[in-house]
Amino acid sequence: MFFILSKIFTSLIFPLSWIIIILLWRALTKSEKRKKDLLITAIAIFLVFTNIWVISVFANSWDIPPAQLSGKKYSCGILLGGFTSYDDKDKGYFNTASDRFIQAVKLYKEGIIEHILISGGNGNLMAGKFREGEWTKGQLLSLGIPATAILVENNSRSTLENAEFSKKVLDSANLQPPYVLVTSAFHMRRAAWIFTKEGMTIIPFPSNYLVDRKGFSLVDLLPQIHAMDLWSYYIKEFIGYYVYKLEFKRLSAK
Repeated sequence: MFFILSKIFTSLIFPLSWIIIILLWRALTKSEKRKKDLLITAIAIFLVFTNIWVISVFANSWDIPPAQLSGKKYSCGILLGGFTSYDDKDKGYFNTASDRFIQAVKLYKEGIIEHILISGGNGNLMAGKFREGEWTKGQLLSLGIPATAILVENNSRSTLENAEFSKKVLDSANLQPPYVLVTSAFHMRRAAWIFTKEGMTIIPFPSNYLVDRKGFSLVDLLPQIHAMDLWSYYIKEFIGYYVYKLEFKRLSAK
């Protein structure tokens, strides 16, 4: 039930949803003053959340800096799912988060990790037959990575399940920590916290940075609809991070 409710709630936390709700409210209200106030509110939200400088400042403070792992070796890299999608025939393909996959392969090819654990099932509300872990294993095999170096956790639907199920697989395989955790930069703060709370020692290796780590430019002050799309990732992560913290705190108090 929590999984279903979280999917429904997610669609309501994005700035574009707020603007639509406010404009619908404005269309239904009869008060001229309220109409004016609601229009000003909608415009203000639009200007703030389409400002690339604002999202850049937030993202650069939220994202964990790139890791430096050269010269070190680890028993396993945990590759979190979310970098693939699939069509109506359950045929998989890489999506915009595929840098996660690239970085995990790179770490293996450079000899930094000895195994790759793919953690990902199907996180869609109406899940089909597609399972990200199994599909990704096929991609790794096609790149010449031996089956003995690949572990698959094929059932998780959330980051919490990624951590719970990955721990079982790694314990069963007797691979010793610390493990290199590979996921997108915007997702790493929440993922690293959850994995640590589940009793796993991990080394964060963020990838797929969505915002340039560069200086300020006057062009950044111009409204850009792309900025609103970026906020959808970070708002979800910000809320999810603190919801999980509160939940763990509640469970610990029992």
